[in-house]
Amino acid sequence: MKKQFRGGFMSKFCLLCCLVYFASYITRINYSAVLVEMITDMNITRELGSIAVTGALITYGLGQITSGMLGDRFPPNLVIAVGQIGTSLINISVFFIPNIYVITVVWCFNGFFQSMLWPPLVRIMAEQLDEHNFLRTCVYVSAASSVAIIAIYLFAPMVIMLSGWRTVFIICGAIGLVTVTLWLAGTAKLKSPETSQFTSDKSNQQKVRFRAIASSGIALIMVAIILQGILRDGITTWMPTFINDVFNLGTSISIVTTVILPIFSIISISIASKLLGRIRHELKTSALLFGTALAAALLMIPAYSLGIVAVSALLMAVITGCMHGINLMLISRLPMSYKRFGKISTISGALNACTYIGAALSTYGFAVLSERFGWYFIIISWVVVCAAGTAVCIAVVPRWTRFIESDPHSRQS
Repeated sequence: MKKQFRGGFMSKFCLLCCLVYFASYITRINYSAVLVEMITDMNITRELGSIAVTGALITYGLGQITSGMLGDRFPPNLVIAVGQIGTSLINISVFFIPNIYVITVVWCFNGFFQSMLWPPLVRIMAEQLDEHNFLRTCVYVSAASSVAIIAIYLFAPMVIMLSGWRTVFIICGAIGLVTVTLWLAGTAKLKSPETSQFTSDKSNQQKVRFRAIASSGIALIMVAIILQGILRDGITTWMPTFINDVFNLGTSISIVTTVILPIFSIISISIASKLLGRIRHELKTSALLFGTALAAALLMIPAYSLGIVAVSALLMAVITGCMHGINLMLISRLPMSYKRFGKISTISGALNACTYIGAALSTYGFAVLSERFGWYFIIISWVVVCAAGTAVCIAVVPRWTRFIESDPHSRQS
């Protein structure tokens, strides 16, 4: 049995996990935060400016597979450190690069280094914490990402006004390097358990394991995660541009307005965690959250037509908040149910990759569609995605129910 950690260890370890995930977010989301200013300052098109974000999301998603396997083979704290050092140095380099094409190439490498953070983080939390504290820490870590978004969307406009958007990257890179120093110092003495509950059951044959995993409905779950990624990252990336284009509030004010998204995300993560405690079923909870987002997306149509900026911003916050709740269900919580197969980092990486497939599709797709058909068409697309996500989650409920009931020990008591 794994020791129930309390007090000092739990607090310090949880803080380290939150800190490293906070740093990973500010060194990734900062590009999206200054994108509207970059487009204006460099006199480039929206499509050209978004290619770097799309490319980084693709390399991030593909890297999740590799990083998931690395996280199962090597000390996870070291894999995380390599990723954080790489992304920090790339952020600093953007400050010195004058050409958008070179920035685009460099930022794609940032996506790969970023992919080295989440899968091994899931593994190290799972190994060092019992299940109760693992789930609680997942909530805190998810909230840390929202705090990072709040920080960057408040911090970026001030830096832009004082010294330009490039300074945002060098400051974020410096924060990343400080963080990795604290991370290495704080995790140097951690050791993986000699006998882990995540060790593969060698009596199971590979085909048996594959069939069992497939029977859980994981293919449909991946589709739901892709749809979640389309909305979560697509709206977060393009909300400043949406506000600026539709309501003419200016770039700095438009960026600051986006702070409402992560504030709602923190609230939604807490609500989603409580919903899971009552419903005790990740897919049913996700279906409920997708349905709530669908109602908000439908209300966006009259809000957009009437030009009500406050209501529009609030509804977008509700949609992205629901997506963060779904992320907690399907990316953070759900991989624990596959622990009997001994590849929690690999499965976590594969599932997380799906989020960024959706993010890549929406980051570039929303740019193209908004320029060609306008923002009203984008709102309609949000309605369609929410409806599809609700339907997919409902469809996979029976399979997931049978899967978790076949291994009752994997469920939280």
